[in-house]
This record gives sequence, C-alpha cells and structure tokens, in this order.
Amino acid sequence: MATPATAGLLYFDDEAAPALRLAQASGFTARAIERHRFPDGETKLRLPVDAAGRLPPCAVLLRSLHQPNDKLVELLLAARTARRLGVQHLTLVAPYLAYMRQDIAFHPGEAVSQQVVGAFLADLFDAVITVDPHLHRIARLEQAIAVRQAVVLSGAEPLADLIAARRPNALLVGPDGESAQWIAQAAARYGFDHAVCTKERHGDRDVAIELPPLDARGRAVVLLDDMASTGRTLALAARLLRQAGAASVDVAVTHALFAGDALQALHDAGVGEVWSTDCIPHPSNAVAMAEPLAAALHTVLAA
Repeated sequence: MATPATAGLLYFDDEAAPALRLAQASGFTARAIERHRFPDGETKLRLPVDAAGRLPPCAVLLRSLHQPNDKLVELLLAARTARRLGVQHLTLVAPYLAYMRQDIAFHPGEAVSQQVVGAFLADLFDAVITVDPHLHRIARLEQAIAVRQAVVLSGAEPLADLIAARRPNALLVGPDGESAQWIAQAAARYGFDHAVCTKERHGDRDVAIELPPLDARGRAVVLLDDMASTGRTLALAARLLRQAGAASVDVAVTHALFAGDALQALHDAGVGEVWSTDCIPHPSNAVAMAEPLAAALHTVLAA
C-alpha cells in the first residue's frame, strides 16, 4: 500500500496549478518534469529523481490530455523512463482523456482510435483515473484501457451543486441523447426538472436539434453536457430554448474544450453564464475536481 510519504506526484510545467491543487488535496509532494523542445520539434525530458538518481516505487503522473498529440509522446517518454528509474506502480491521472469517442470504424480503413490509444496507455500504466470519458458503445473504461484499475469520476454532481447554488429552480436540458446520463445524475441530486433534446449530426459543425416536450417559458434553463468542443450543438439548443420563452439559458460542462469561436457562438445564441470543471484549464472553470481526484487516488493506491 502506497502513502503520500512513499509515492510521488509528477507533472509537467504547463499543469503546475492543477498539480499543486491535487498535491494539496492528496498530501502528495508534487515534482515537475523538466522539458526541452529542440528546434526540430523533438522533446527531451528530465524526471525529478532523488540523490541516488531514483524515483519512488509508486508514482502518479498528472496529465490532462486535451491537445493530446504531443502529450501522448510525452507520456511514452515519461512512463518508460520512470520504470527505468525504479517505479513499479504508475498511475495516470488524466482529468480529460482524449481519443475515447472514436470507437468504431464507420468507413473502411478508418483507425479506431479508442482501441489504439487505449492499448497504448494500458501498456504504460497500471492504473488510470479520469473524469467523464466520452464513451459511446462500451460501458466501462477498462474495456478501452485494459489496466488493473480504471477509475471514472463524473463532473455531473459537482456541477449540480454549483447549479443548485446559482439557479435553484433550474430546468436541466441535455443537448442530445448522449447527455442523458449526466442530466439524470445531476437532476437526481436536487430533484431538478429535466429533459433531453434529440440531435442529428451531419458534420463537425452541422447539427440539427429538436427540443423535447417541455414548457421553458419563464424558466432558468441550464444546458448540461460532458464536453463542449465547437459549441454548435449547445448554441443551437440555446437558441431554440430562448425562442421557446426561457428566461435565461446557461451552460455547464465537465470539459471546456471550446475550440475556435465556440464560446462566442454560445453567447451569440443567448447563453448567459458558462461554467465548467477545471479538468481543462479555461476562464469558465467554476468547479474544482482536486478533492474527488485525490480521493480516487488514495483508493487506487490503497488497493
């Protein structure tokens, strides 16, 4: 059984703030991995070893995998080096886990990225802790990442706490069928009225939305989902809700990807506030996940 005194928390310099929050919540000492980028784009890492040039037998690596491509190479270099330096049990804490949505080949020759990246991570780590992975056709994370311990947390209940404080009588609406699980979790916590839209996707930025049977007139509506990427689905739902008479429409998401002009598109559609967890750093961050991540980490390392 590992303890904060016998394990180390490793992080990269661009995630110092969330690493320090996790260290404070968990009691682990956070140590930075040094990075150097060569002119040709290659990366050199230096792990924070002790005076004997070693790492503790149990280590935790924090890396949220938004903008994942360079980070996956960093994980390869860091994990393999950590093993060489004495780590026997290595846990990945990835508050956002990339490449989980591509779980089937829709056309001949397509890469099923979930299987490829899942196998890659399973080969590097003994345990994975993440928040709201975007799983479609599988029920459990270990089906994608075959590690001994695969822990999934959710941002739905912490976001529900925030919504209850700021919009006490909110009507929760999911922008599509995939959001139903998060809507149900959040609604059950406080007895919120809730409903889910239907969506037909024609492309990354081309979607059609139909509101469910509901009376939004005069209601404070909160659109809740696991992530916002282009924001087009949420923006379209917000516009329809405004047309249906909603007094206000706010957005709450676990993962604030917000690519390009996504945030502006939401505000243009009539969205007021946008709230997110800090799984991905963003100005909309309003819910900290350090405490639940720390609790999950202690559970994993006590097993």
